[in-house]
Amino acid sequence: MFLKSKKNILWLKDLSLKDVPLVGGKNASLGEMYRNLSKEGINVPDGFALTTRIYWRFLKDNGIDEELKKLFKDLNAKDIKRLQQVGKKARQLILDAEFSWSLKASILKAYRNLEKKYGKNIDVAVRSSGVVEDMPDASFAGQFESFLNIKGEAELLTAVKKCLASTFNDRVISYREEKGISHLDFALSVGVIKMVRSDLASSGVIFTLDTETGFDKVVLINSIWGIGEMIVKGLITPDEFYVFKPTLEKGFNSIIVKNLGRKNRKYVYGERGLKEAKVSPQKQLKFSLSDKDVLCLAKWAVIIEKHYSEKYGKYMPQDIEWAKDGKTGQLFIVQSRPETVHTPKSGNIYREYHIKTDKKPILSGIAIGNKIGAGKVRVISDVSKSSEFEQGEINQK
Repeated sequence: MFLKSKKNILWLKDLSLKDVPLVGGKNASLGEMYRNLSKEGINVPDGFALTTRIYWRFLKDNGIDEELKKLFKDLNAKDIKRLQQVGKKARQLILDAEFSWSLKASILKAYRNLEKKYGKNIDVAVRSSGVVEDMPDASFAGQFESFLNIKGEAELLTAVKKCLASTFNDRVISYREEKGISHLDFALSVGVIKMVRSDLASSGVIFTLDTETGFDKVVLINSIWGIGEMIVKGLITPDEFYVFKPTLEKGFNSIIVKNLGRKNRKYVYGERGLKEAKVSPQKQLKFSLSDKDVLCLAKWAVIIEKHYSEKYGKYMPQDIEWAKDGKTGQLFIVQSRPETVHTPKSGNIYREYHIKTDKKPILSGIAIGNKIGAGKVRVISDVSKSSEFEQGEINQK
């Protein structure tokens, strides 16, 4: 009998939303789509998940579980220096530890099986997937580490350990303290997924509603050249495409808005991981997606939204990550999660904020939030100096 709870490794084809306790929200969602929506024509890259059993066994095999109990005893989150010290020690414990022979063998066996499908030394994305990433009143999305363009067995094992260590990032520790979530009761899963060669094409995110007003009759697609981490980090202004759902579902070309972004940089493959590259002036003036691809992604987004809405028994707008493979020309969905940050609490309302001042700004950049503030600027050159940051100041990295 196939008991998932007894497995160290689970493939996407065997996963569903019910498996969040074993593989976290990110991996469970990928498995849900791979298993149910591939037949709808939606492409999801294949891969496998290291279940939470591996996390607990790794800690226990190395005696880290007991060391962590001592470290986190009487932790005071308001003491930033102490929090940083505890986080650094916790992460180092994991990075210095080794996988037992049996755990190492099971991880590498799965990677070799993935090689049979995609080729020797395939490039994979190694992504953290927290079991409490998408709680109703807490979201850890983006707080755990992920590593792209990982090739070979040695790089894979190192990336997995770095993912596990990220469960004790300073930001994660602080957030758990704020939400009253135990540091030692929740595990981390790791997904190993075939990389999509978006470094040779484009990638981005999709929202199945308008993120400014909550209007749910449109699909919003953001797109950039290269790998999508540029959007995640707020380093670039993407192309924007709005597609009207009601006419899309009737087969019409329903793109109603196209805004050209400022795409002067992109992430591509480097010798180790990713590297930043310039985008040529010609490509900066060109949309990073064709109308055909925009409509395809919009149709997929509507299918995904309907699937999850039916699963949860209520309307569930989605925040979707996509990538285009520059070698094959194929589009892929690489993540989908409930859209909660921008969804308004009441009605279709558009809000604008203004600071009353006659002074001109001395710095400008890309917004990563939907509100504004004013204060004294504090330049933080390194994360180790974040304790210098004081209430009411604005952080400029």
